[in-house]
Amino acid sequence: MAPRALTVDSLNPKVLALADHLGGDAIARRAQCIQKEIETKPGSHPFDEITYCNLSNPQSMGQQPNKFFREVLALCDYPRLLEQSETNSLFSSDAIARSRKILDLFPWRATGGYSHCQGTEGLRDVIAAGITCRDGFPCNAEDIFLTDGAAPPVHMMMHILIRDEKDGILCPIPSHYLYTSSMVLQGATLVPYYLDESRGWGVRMSDLKKQLDGARSKGVNVRGLVVINPGNPTGHVLVEENQREIVEFCRKEDLVLLADEVYQENIYTADKKFKSFKKIARSMGFSEGDISLVSFHSVSNGYYGECGRRGGYMEVTGFNSEVKKQVYKVASLSSCSNISGQILMSLVMNPPMVEDESYTSYQAERNGILSTFSRCAESMACALNCLEGVTCCKAEGAMFVFPSVHLPKRAIAAAEERNTEPDVFYALRLLENTGIVVAPGSVFGQVHGTWHFRCTILPKEEKIPLFISRFTAFHEGFMEEFRN
Repeated sequence: MAPRALTVDSLNPKVLALADHLGGDAIARRAQCIQKEIETKPGSHPFDEITYCNLSNPQSMGQQPNKFFREVLALCDYPRLLEQSETNSLFSSDAIARSRKILDLFPWRATGGYSHCQGTEGLRDVIAAGITCRDGFPCNAEDIFLTDGAAPPVHMMMHILIRDEKDGILCPIPSHYLYTSSMVLQGATLVPYYLDESRGWGVRMSDLKKQLDGARSKGVNVRGLVVINPGNPTGHVLVEENQREIVEFCRKEDLVLLADEVYQENIYTADKKFKSFKKIARSMGFSEGDISLVSFHSVSNGYYGECGRRGGYMEVTGFNSEVKKQVYKVASLSSCSNISGQILMSLVMNPPMVEDESYTSYQAERNGILSTFSRCAESMACALNCLEGVTCCKAEGAMFVFPSVHLPKRAIAAAEERNTEPDVFYALRLLENTGIVVAPGSVFGQVHGTWHFRCTILPKEEKIPLFISRFTAFHEGFMEEFRN
């Protein structure tokens, strides 16, 4: 007989309240089963490989890691290489110099020990200098907390902000489930505001104000506002005027602005540039005392796609010294973030300069990847917009397209008969017919009665024509089968 010390009924109800990603997990599990079937019984499906477009995981899709990043990491992880005569011919001179400089930050000159719980001081200095260069406004290294990617600091801030179920956070819909799930675990009240698909997924300030006032009228203490820019899952980039409105809104309403800026280098449109919310706030003349702002960045999500390295940071500004002590206290519950991730985050924020040996190759790799993403995004959006009942905003940034699909009533009825969401039904049929894995829009939230899916732009460029051909054939067949 199984032990009874722990049963589902005796678990934390907040854990039980977590959504099972609303069908996304079922699709991923089915994809893994099909993958095994293809390997053990070739020809068992009408395709010979699974195309995982449900996750932003570039290197798993064949993207090569950046040479300079990996040279520095290799030398830091195995310092004895620096003593070998062959190293000068195998590694670039600036990678050697950078690794020596980084190793000097550790008394033991190795990456296997603990660092300060806030992150290695010298690496925080480098990141602060990178932020200063990016924004044109000073950054204090003491405001930087190095983390294992962007998820841990999001959870950390939810711990700090949420006291009970009467506290709420304004969160965009659609948005990454990290935020909604974190709120569920903390017992917070989700206060949704809906991005405007007709305006390229911009933020409507009238809706933001309406949602805030509505929540407050119900006794909810709204503590903060989440903004994801560039957008996930939508791939939009906010215009500067919209950012300014959001900053002024948070200042006026006394909200903590939680700025997810992890895709800041992935911009594919010439008429828009990334500007951090901190830069926007400072350019508006607001000092630290005027607005509380936490920004998140990660090595997982930019063009580098170092998902497995788990490096990231949050920059905390506008909190008084007593509050900052409490943030530090929560951060200290973890001994430290992993050292390799800390190093990589410092390299992302301080890449090779013009005078460095690696500069030319680094820029070529970076620009090549971003150009490929841009072309793939354009091809996907154009192809999707040619399909019956599908509309897709241009992917301006990040790694996704998020098209809307007008599903026939018969398809919706078929989904209801199977007790599943219509977009999950569509995504499962797509998987079974093409091997393409997408994430249904219900995973991220969507306006009631609309159906979407998120698809990454990460398939290899030479495979995009086949991807489009298979997707088109499936969609045309699906629409014909369920035509009203």
